[in-house]
Amino acid sequence: MSAPKAYLEHLAIFVRDIHWHIRFFEDVFGMTMREVDGTPEAPRQYWALGGMQFIHVPDFEGPEGRLGHLGIMCEDVEVALAAARRYDVQPMPQGTNWLRLPDGLAIEFIQAKPARCVAQALAIDPRSEA
Repeated sequence: MSAPKAYLEHLAIFVRDIHWHIRFFEDVFGMTMREVDGTPEAPRQYWALGGMQFIHVPDFEGPEGRLGHLGIMCEDVEVALAAARRYDVQPMPQGTNWLRLPDGLAIEFIQAKPARCVAQALAIDPRSEA
């Protein structure tokens, strides 16, 4: 059996000042809005093209750091989940596609549509000469 194919689709972090992070990542990296939970004026969560997700938590003080979760885009979610469940992972209340690793890291498994886009994304080498 071949290994499941997947790539990091987004990284979610807790931020106190979501507007500052939105401006910074747009001005510095050109990462514009992909999706917003709430409104652009009052976002609860904000996803930027390029893989960043900001979760607005103004009073966040978590000792585990600011990482919310990793969103992993999978060619076949069920195959990836089956492989993951062979390890010491725990289900999460967010849904069957969410697992927590022993050290606390949360992973969201996302089904790619179409599945072949994962191979296409993995085939891109942004450091190669054109």
